[in-house]
Amino acid sequence: MKTFLSPFTPEQENDCLKKIKKGDLEAKNELTLRNMRLVAHVAKKYQNAGEDMEDLISIGTIGLIKAIATYKEDYGSRLATYAARCIDNELLMYFRSKKKVSREVSLYEPIGTDKEGNQIHLLDVVETEEPDVVEQMEQERQIEKVLKLVPKVLNERELFIIVNRYGLYGNKPMTQREISADIGISRSYVSRIEKKALEKLRKHFAE
Repeated sequence: MKTFLSPFTPEQENDCLKKIKKGDLEAKNELTLRNMRLVAHVAKKYQNAGEDMEDLISIGTIGLIKAIATYKEDYGSRLATYAARCIDNELLMYFRSKKKVSREVSLYEPIGTDKEGNQIHLLDVVETEEPDVVEQMEQERQIEKVLKLVPKVLNERELFIIVNRYGLYGNKPMTQREISADIGISRSYVSRIEKKALEKLRKHFAE
């Protein structure tokens, strides 16, 4: 794979963004080149999808250009964090248009049940590499967003079940069976409420 230029320092990046706001096309091109390593990093996720890596980088570059054009400092994250999402979205749209992937695979997607009848999610069984800084920042941002949403969008019973099932806010995680015994309803009813609550959270998270 070709060698890419090193990313800008935060100070250099901010200076470049200021120039871009004033219509400096050279600064825009330079910032794009300095973030090509990020494009290649994101594109690697799809290198086993039967596409040429150079093509994936070209498609990801479109996402990077869109990110630079739409990025605002008040988003609360660095350009690299925002750009990584835009690059990933561009690649996903490409594959969806070719019907090679029908949807983004969620780590929280149910893939079966354990012997107690609790749902097993992909996150429970996959092993992931240690995330890089950009991925870690994005993961922290998403977790923070979810934790803020939980008490806002769930009713009292849904809140109790989700908080205790997933051990949120320092609570110890509980099985559906333990929760059902605690609040006096069937385990299957706990499962239905949990599923409904998760769907509600997914809907609000995507807004």
